Amino acid sequence: MLSAVLRSDVAIQVSIQIMDTFVAMRRFIASNALMFEKINELEVKQLEFRKITNERFDKIFRYISEQEEVSQKIFFAGQIYDAFSLLISLIRKAEKKIILVDNYVTIETLNILAKKKSGVAVTIYTSKKTRLSDMDITNFNKQYPLLEVRYTEEFHDRFLIIDDMKIYHIGASIKDAGKKCFGINVIEDRKAIKDIIEYITTQSEIKKKPCHCDR
Repeated sequence: MLSAVLRSDVAIQVSIQIMDTFVAMRRFIASNALMFEKINELEVKQLEFRKITNERFDKIFRYISEQEEVSQKIFFAGQIYDAFSLLISLIRKAEKKIILVDNYVTIETLNILAKKKSGVAVTIYTSKKTRLSDMDITNFNKQYPLLEVRYTEEFHDRFLIIDDMKIYHIGASIKDAGKKCFGINVIEDRKAIKDIIEYITTQSEIKKKPCHCDR
């Protein structure tokens, strides 16, 4: 700025040096335009590669998170939210059918089963003394078909069966999950799964037909 207003020899020399510098910069940029363009392209490609890589890692970590499952899980009294969260995640794994063996089924049980995917059929095997009413079943089927309730007195333990492929042995009625200390164990032995399913279906005594009501 001073070189533009002052008239001394030093000011003139500085003005000349400034102009020479701008000219040199312009020549450098012009002669290396291709290099700058390549650098810019590399930066863009690096950003794209980083985005793709992050997306792939996200998918991998998400898959691991969804597939990761321990064979045993213990919940202590008071861990109601954690217990219900796990049960709902198990319910959501079913693609075709869910079988629940539980002698103490109530409307709270249906609230958990309502988290299933659309189109997944549910069969509950429970005691004749169940507090689940015909109206509860009908109302459930109106919104979350298809539910069928069968009676049996042959079971003490609770079982949750997903797509006839995996069985979870549950130490408490799912309506009471987290209220007291209980455990969940995964049964993966194919023969054991087959035997349990066959025993369940042959030991049911009375069937409550599901309501095929229009939604």
